[in-house]
Amino acid sequence: MEIVTLQPIVALIAGILILVMPRVLNYIVAFYLIFIGLVGLFPDLFTRIAGGG
Repeated sequence: MEIVTLQPIVALIAGILILVMPRVLNYIVAFYLIFIGLVGLFPDLFTRIAGGG
């Protein structure tokens, strides 16, 4: 799966979780920012894990 399509899916899931469980907002935002930072720093890491070669 391409990173370009993965980021909106993660953002959508995070938004839904924030609506359902607003008390965990800090954790959701923190994990989202860490994920986006890792994707930005190591774009090939997630494509290799997903089997993209």
